[in-house]
Amino acid sequence: MLNPEDLYLANNKILHDARLKNLTLVIALSSPQDAGSTAGQLGHFLLKELKNIEVVEFDTDQLHDYRSRRPHIFFNKDHFEQPIMPALKLYAVEDTLDKPFLLLTGSEPDYQWQRFQQALLSIVRTLDPSLVVLVSAFPMPVPHTRPMPVTAHGSRKDLIEGISPWRPKVDLHANMTNLLEVLFTENGFDTVGFGINIPQYVSDADLPQGTLTALEHVSMATRLAFPSDELREAARTVHGQINEQVKENPEIGRMISTMEANYDENFRTSNVAIPLSQRDAHKIPGRDEIGAMFERFLEEHEE
Repeated sequence: MLNPEDLYLANNKILHDARLKNLTLVIALSSPQDAGSTAGQLGHFLLKELKNIEVVEFDTDQLHDYRSRRPHIFFNKDHFEQPIMPALKLYAVEDTLDKPFLLLTGSEPDYQWQRFQQALLSIVRTLDPSLVVLVSAFPMPVPHTRPMPVTAHGSRKDLIEGISPWRPKVDLHANMTNLLEVLFTENGFDTVGFGINIPQYVSDADLPQGTLTALEHVSMATRLAFPSDELREAARTVHGQINEQVKENPEIGRMISTMEANYDENFRTSNVAIPLSQRDAHKIPGRDEIGAMFERFLEEHEE
């Protein structure tokens, strides 16, 4: 393996500042599998709303697949401008009460996963965080009209107790966030992760509702104070837009009503809700089926 330390450039004066030791580290990485753009939006929101300074920048030219995840650029009448290149950085951030914490956010690496993990582990050993909080999101057959369920996991059992209705044993394709939880737990760091269950029929859209849910759980676990008014307003707006589309298509409305009935029944009949994977699967339409219905609805609406 090539030297992991060649993957990043650090501001060593800040990295080795004693004031950054034993802080909470929040990890929120964007990726094509980030349902509702939940983790990516969370990182962007925190950097926009809170004071921060860069501590470490990773070399995305070594980690990013530009052909499969192309940068965005703006065409302005007769010229291109404002290219948005991928970035992956570690920041020192202050919450609204000036309490410091660490934030790793940006594009999930496409390449050199094991080397990246070793590079990050070296940085984390230097900073020795008191808690590592990992945010992810995935599509699930849940209705947008109910609170989004959260799958909580990690080594800090006191921080995840009573949160998760879904506690299965499942073989999954890993993402970097999953692997980092295992890496840090095995190396003696306290970890807690929150996987936001995004309604599968809108999981490809940017959903501030998911980001708000993640923000609230991170705040509860870390006792950090975050602004939320802007997210709440955006969540209300998007929720209303979804409701308007559903209202115009009774077929989709009936499907969501079935999801609501299953959701409510599962939470009514058990202290620990029935695993989502076992919820009357034959009654709940698949993501492709719902997506096709939305496409038909949009075509009819355009006509």
